Amino acid sequence: MTIDAPSHTEILLARLAIILLIALAVLGFLLYGLSAEVHERIWRDIADRPGGPMTFRFILQPCMAALAALHDGIKDARLGRAPHLWALLTHSGERGVLLRESLISTARIILLGLAMDGIYQATVLKTFYPGEMVIIAISLAFMPYLLLRGVFTRIAHWWLGRRSPAL
Repeated sequence: MTIDAPSHTEILLARLAIILLIALAVLGFLLYGLSAEVHERIWRDIADRPGGPMTFRFILQPCMAALAALHDGIKDARLGRAPHLWALLTHSGERGVLLRESLISTARIILLGLAMDGIYQATVLKTFYPGEMVIIAISLAFMPYLLLRGVFTRIAHWWLGRRSPAL
């Protein structure tokens, strides 16, 4: 069995996500720098987000990332692949391919996260902090995916292994 090749649209979305993440991070640095005051503001604003309007995205985005991780984790188990995060950390030769797979799987969730945080900033903060958008999108979409895909691979591998073969 082989991994399905990503569609042209999936590749374009992944490229758009990475370009936006990089552009927003650079823009945030150019606009606000990296002073202790900025660092404090970022973490204060991020800590205030879960209790404010649009709190549902703190549930929606990790759940979407978990579903993508579940889908890919089951596929990994069927292919006999190592858990994703473990492979990322230990197989340096495959790191680029694995990160590309992760980005393709989470691109829509990342883009949704950027849009939702942009709306939140415009309506609640009444300003624009592009660096915070990047942190929130990665924290709510990409990190849960990376953390859960390997867990789901292990569970699926165990589940598939306990099923008896049909005679």
